[in-house]
Order: sequence, then C-alpha cells, then structure tokens
Amino acid sequence: MFDNSIKEKLKNGAYRLTEQRTAVLNVMVRNKSQHLSAEEVLYKARDEMPNIGIATVYRTLEKLAELGILYKTMFAEGKYRYELADAKGHQHHHVICLSCGKIIEIEEDLLNKLEEHLEKKGYEIINHELKIYAYCPECNKKSK
Repeated sequence: MFDNSIKEKLKNGAYRLTEQRTAVLNVMVRNKSQHLSAEEVLYKARDEMPNIGIATVYRTLEKLAELGILYKTMFAEGKYRYELADAKGHQHHHVICLSCGKIIEIEEDLLNKLEEHLEKKGYEIINHELKIYAYCPECNKKSK
C-alpha cells in the first residue's frame, strides 16, 4: 500500500483517507516517476473509482501537495502537474523538451553551493525549483 513516510505525513496532517482520496493516492503511487495533470489522475483513478469527480481529484491533489506527499509544479502548458515526493524530501529538477514535451528528471542537486552561499548572506532557503527548457537528444537528432 503506502510507505511509512506517506502514512506519517497523513497522520501528522490529520488527513482521513476516504475511498476516493485513496484512489487518487494509489494513482500517484503507481505512477511515481510520472508528472500527472489532475485530468490524467482523474482518468486513471476512474479505473478504481468510476464515479470520482474532478473537484475531488483537485482537492485531494492540493491537500497531498500541502502535506508534502506530492510535488506540485507548473510546466510550460500552464497547468500544474503532480508527482510523488521523494521520501527524503529531496527536490529534483526538470528538463522539458520544447519539441515533444517530455519531462526528464535531474536527480543531482546542483544548487547546493548556491544555497550555501545565500545562507551565508543571511537568507533562509525554504525550497527551490529548477526547470530547463531544451530539445531532448531524440528531437535534436530529428531536427538535424
């Protein structure tokens, strides 16, 4: 079912999992490496819960992001996409292909030095997000 970090975050947030909320969370766990829109989550959740509505999906995704169970990121098409958060809270970065729209994750945290530099200057870093827009290797080959 859900790992201990998810269970702990739900418990700490006093968030009760109804059948519909469980269906949404199941979709996110089964698709943990994907960046899904609310509409995509709705479509997949209906396999488990045919009568689930889009408003329930939106509210559930928002609450799960608020609890730190999901990451919520806006990409080029102007809609939020959600993905299962890393159990350690590690924020990864994304490369978005301008041609095919593929989203590639960069696991290395390349901003550590910048964060350290800013902290030395008195800033309190809360979070960061990096998106790089490029052409993926496949699309780049096609264009040449």
